[in-house]
Amino acid sequence: MKKILTTILICTFAMAGFAQKADDICGIFHSVDPFSKEGSQCEIYKAADGTYEAKVVWVENPKKKPQLGLVFMTNLVYDAEAKEYKKGKLKYPGKPGTYSTFIRMSADKNTLHMRGYLGASFLGKTVDWHRESKVRVQK
Repeated sequence: MKKILTTILICTFAMAGFAQKADDICGIFHSVDPFSKEGSQCEIYKAADGTYEAKVVWVENPKKKPQLGLVFMTNLVYDAEAKEYKKGKLKYPGKPGTYSTFIRMSADKNTLHMRGYLGASFLGKTVDWHRESKVRVQK
């Protein structure tokens, strides 16, 4: 009986270690723009209202330096049941309008699958973002 209880406790704590927490999305991520094919980094952080936002912190193309600091994604909320971030709004620099977005995180928490779309999600594009440990040096 003691072994069974010990096994149950170990499994419970192990499962808790794999559970995704809302703040797991926070950090520095690199992605390649699907239109220009240029790289950039963003920082995802928790906003004062408890939602998540992202801002540009590094750009590959020096001509895009004016975008540094631009908050381009807002209003993301974590849905623990669905294990995804929903209801986000995305402003793509240089394109008109505001897109809807949701994000799913890989099991290892190092890759984000961000879907931006107008209207229905099947009318959008998914971009993968990869976690990095620090902001790159801007040239």
